[in-house]
Amino acid sequence: MKLNQLSDNPGATKRAKRVGRGPGSGTGKMGGRGIKGQKSRSGVTIGGFEGGQMPLYMRLPKRGFNMRNPKKHAVINLGILQKFIDEKKIDAKKDITEDVLIESGLVRRKLDGVRLLAKGELTSKINLTVTGASKSAVEAVEKAGGSVTLPA
Repeated sequence: MKLNQLSDNPGATKRAKRVGRGPGSGTGKMGGRGIKGQKSRSGVTIGGFEGGQMPLYMRLPKRGFNMRNPKKHAVINLGILQKFIDEKKIDAKKDITEDVLIESGLVRRKLDGVRLLAKGELTSKINLTVTGASKSAVEAVEKAGGSVTLPA
């Protein structure tokens, strides 16, 4: 087979409709847009507009709360931390800080700190210093004989 012999499956491609190209095309004169009005003009989008009626997205009740400056933490799980220890990318005998996690490649960037979550199993005894940790993650580390240090 050669490049010039390649072709698409029959019916896979469809020719574009050439709008506004005379009466014989079937979409001539006004190009299927009707007569006058906002929708016949170019460059106009009417998102959630409902003809002056209050739009649905404004009629529905507002719920919840969005913080103006939320903290973004880099998240690590116990299972991945254990995997990096098994692969000797992190030394479990030394103290593990956020900088060690970045050097090992487990965390790409600190953001507002590193948060430890309890997904997976930890078997190594480690001393970990991170910005935040879930209660179950702290319990799992202490159960393995290690400790988690959080800022006061």
